[in-house]
Amino acid sequence: MRRGEVLAGTKTALVTGASKGIGRCYALRLAYLGYNVLMVASGEDELVATAQEVAKVNPDVWVKYLVKDLATQTAAQEMFAYTETEGIKVDVLINNAGIFSFCDILNTPVERIERVLFLHDFTATMMCRQYAADMIERGGGRILNMSSYSIWMPYPGLSLYSASKAYLKSFSVAFSKEVEAKGVTVTAICPAGIATDLYGLSKKLQRFGLKTGILMSPESCARRSLNGMFRGQRCKVPDWWFRLFIPVCQLVRGPLMRWLRNFTMKFQK
Repeated sequence: MRRGEVLAGTKTALVTGASKGIGRCYALRLAYLGYNVLMVASGEDELVATAQEVAKVNPDVWVKYLVKDLATQTAAQEMFAYTETEGIKVDVLINNAGIFSFCDILNTPVERIERVLFLHDFTATMMCRQYAADMIERGGGRILNMSSYSIWMPYPGLSLYSASKAYLKSFSVAFSKEVEAKGVTVTAICPAGIATDLYGLSKKLQRFGLKTGILMSPESCARRSLNGMFRGQRCKVPDWWFRLFIPVCQLVRGPLMRWLRNFTMKFQK
């Protein structure tokens, strides 16, 4: 059997941010491995189309979708209440939903700051709290939280995004130590650049990034990340060569940082 594969239809995965990008690939991969999949995202049209795509992967599992904005104070409680009402027991939780923000804090609307912090930190934390407790009662489960490579790149313009993802990584590693003995694994994934629409890159730049190795495909990221989760890793940077550049990212300062800031100011929005 492939790593993580189960008897079709015997376990269920919940994937947030599942309509496109890495979330779509998580849903596709999990269905392929035999999991029923509950897909959650805020955009209905894309979510419905992706759910139909995922449903074709494995006829022996069910695929359901829920249109929901998770960037609110009560989203996690509402999400858990929904699955309980529907009789859905989650064995794998993928907290993938995210908002990219590249803008100085003083130029960032308060509403965006609130949404980023709610989605990346509060909702993800409360989802872990709710579903881990339920998993423990049923004998165990797995949780994957999407952090980011930017936690090692607290550069100007990334203060909100990188800090919110740094919290998620720190929380995931510590939380994993709290629940590991109770049968639940928690994995923080810290991917570098991925060829998706999250960063606002054109399709041409995405193709260039893939060819040069600067960007990773969402399919590769999802596969490697799920393998790390199934192995019980607490923190994983998909693709080994990105790990080599972490010390380099942390050394950027002084004149180089000033040049980087001046160069990237035109991309802030």
